[in-house]
Amino acid sequence: MMITTNNTVINTFIEVYCQLNKDNLSLINNVYHSDIVFEDPAHKVVGIEALQDYFKALYCNINDCHFTIHQAVVEDHHAFLQWTMTFSHPKLQQGKQRTLDGCTQLTIDIEQQRIIYHRDFFDLGAMLYEGLPVLGRVIKLIKVRLGQ
Repeated sequence: MMITTNNTVINTFIEVYCQLNKDNLSLINNVYHSDIVFEDPAHKVVGIEALQDYFKALYCNINDCHFTIHQAVVEDHHAFLQWTMTFSHPKLQQGKQRTLDGCTQLTIDIEQQRIIYHRDFFDLGAMLYEGLPVLGRVIKLIKVRLGQ
C-alpha cells in the first residue's frame, strides 16, 4: 500500500521513489526543479544534471535498491517523509539485502510545482561501515555495549 497525501507534488514524489531503479532514473525529472539542492550525510548536489549524475553513479554500484515510504507529513510547501531503504551492494555483507531507516525533508517550489530542496537524514555508519566485515562487527559490538 502506497502512502498518499493531500499534495499532488508529494504524491508524485512518493510514486517515483517507490518505483525508482537504475533503469528508470529519468523519472526524477518528473519531480525535481532544475535548480534542485539535494543533500544527504555524504554529499551536497546542486542542479538537476548533477543530481542525475549522482543517482547514476549510486545506482550503477548497487545490486538493487527500493524505498518504502511509511509516513508523510505535509504542511504548506514543506514535507517530511519517513522511509526504509532496502538495498544490496556487492561489497557490503557479500551482497546480502540490508535495510536502512531514514527521513527526508522536502521543499516545493510553488510556481513550478517541483521539489526545489531535498535533504535526507540517515545513519551513514549503519549504511556503510556496519556492512564491512571487520569494522561492522566492531561497530555492532560498540552499539551493544552502549545499549542500542
